[in-house]
Amino acid sequence: MNRIAQLRGPEPAKRHNARTIAALTGNPGCSRRSVLDAAGVDKVALAARVGFPGSFGQSRFALARGNAFEAMLKADDCELLRSVLDVGVVGYQDLGADDDATLTARHARTRELLTSATSALVDHPLLTLSVAGQTVFLEPDLIAFQSEGRLRVVEIKSFAIVDGQADAAKVAGAAVQAAVYVLALRRLLGDDRVSHEVILVCPSNFSLTPEAVVVDVRKQLSTLKRQLSRLSSVTELIDSLPPAVSFDVALSPAALVESLASVSARYVPECLSTCEMSVFCRHEAAGTTASLGRSVRESLGGVETVAQALELATGTATPTPDQAEAAALLRTAARLREEALS
Repeated sequence: MNRIAQLRGPEPAKRHNARTIAALTGNPGCSRRSVLDAAGVDKVALAARVGFPGSFGQSRFALARGNAFEAMLKADDCELLRSVLDVGVVGYQDLGADDDATLTARHARTRELLTSATSALVDHPLLTLSVAGQTVFLEPDLIAFQSEGRLRVVEIKSFAIVDGQADAAKVAGAAVQAAVYVLALRRLLGDDRVSHEVILVCPSNFSLTPEAVVVDVRKQLSTLKRQLSRLSSVTELIDSLPPAVSFDVALSPAALVESLASVSARYVPECLSTCEMSVFCRHEAAGTTASLGRSVRESLGGVETVAQALELATGTATPTPDQAEAAALLRTAARLREEALS
């Protein structure tokens, strides 16, 4: 644990949340993100320090709208939210927000409340989940309620449902994040106590009038469990790093770049929407076939660079035995392109 703190430096640790876990499991082969998240490194500050800041996260307008929507739903002990859910839930418990020193106590209160027979809306519960050998505290901005003897997760989002339809990518992202909470609840209480159906509450059309829809997250749960099981142990990754490696943002950019280079990354274009270090990793991966996307990387297994792919496509390089299939594919693509252009 001391080594983890040394990697981060004197800055306070950034904790995991559902979004970071969803992003981590979306690219489980990225050792760099695993190490940075386990150490609680501020990736926004780190990316800016090495000269590759990115426009990441919601706009101020979106954040303000989301906070206003959530506050409206939760006012007066969630009176408006109760009417939208229409589940006949009685009672309301707000566990509040604690500082780092009281996380364990709030998690104990969450467990005690959720294991009771009382049917109630539960605001700000604190959950735990094991991620790559590390126990992670999750502070979901959600409400769980008991319906027909089972807990259901309620996820509040600020994107709109217009004429019964919402942005598919945003719904998919919300479903993955909700699946993280469902999995954490099931690890705490057992599968039979937690429903695989979550309630997504969003503004309706172009107003702040709430609308609730049911989302089945069984597929996301299956993927999440599989990807979490594949994540290598963070402890093993950290123990294998040279002693000089550090991500203390007080260090020089050159020293930080050298430390980042010591931890392998697995950049794909999708990282740009899920990881704060993506702009740096994209620059680092420039000229590689992996930077063109998962489908290209998988089709061109054994061909590491774009320059090498072009040489194999034109026949100016002789493929190795493990490149033969990719080389044939590249030559066919080059021939079809030439025919199309002529």
